[in-house]
Amino acid sequence: MTETAKSTTDAPQGSPTASIEQIRSALFRYRVLAWVTGVWLLMLVAEMIAKYGFDVGGFGWVGIAHGWIYFVYLICTVDLSIKVRWPWQKLLATAVAGTIPFLSFWFEHIRTVEVKKDYKLDQ
Repeated sequence: MTETAKSTTDAPQGSPTASIEQIRSALFRYRVLAWVTGVWLLMLVAEMIAKYGFDVGGFGWVGIAHGWIYFVYLICTVDLSIKVRWPWQKLLATAVAGTIPFLSFWFEHIRTVEVKKDYKLDQ
C-alpha cells in the first residue's frame, strides 16, 4: 500500500490533504518553530523586565527577532493545520499559543501527541 493510500485509509475523519511523509515533515517544522518561538518569547519577557524593571536598555532587537520568528511559526502552524485538516478554532488556539510565555511549549506537546496518534506517526 502506498503512503498516500495509507494516509486516506488510516486517517481520522476529515481526511488529510497530504501524505504521511508530508504530515511528518510539517509536524517536525511546527515543533521546531514552537520551541524556537517559545524561547524567543521568554527572551522578550526578560528584555521587558530588564528594560522597565531595572532601566537596562540595548535589547531592542529581541522584539524584532521574536516578531519574525513568530511569523515563521504562524506559517508552519497553518501549513500543518491544512495538511491534517484542523478546524479553524484549533488553528487559532495554536497560533495564539506563540504569544503567551510557556504556552507554545505546552501546545507543541499536545498537538504533537494528537497528530502522532491520529496519523500513526510513531510506527
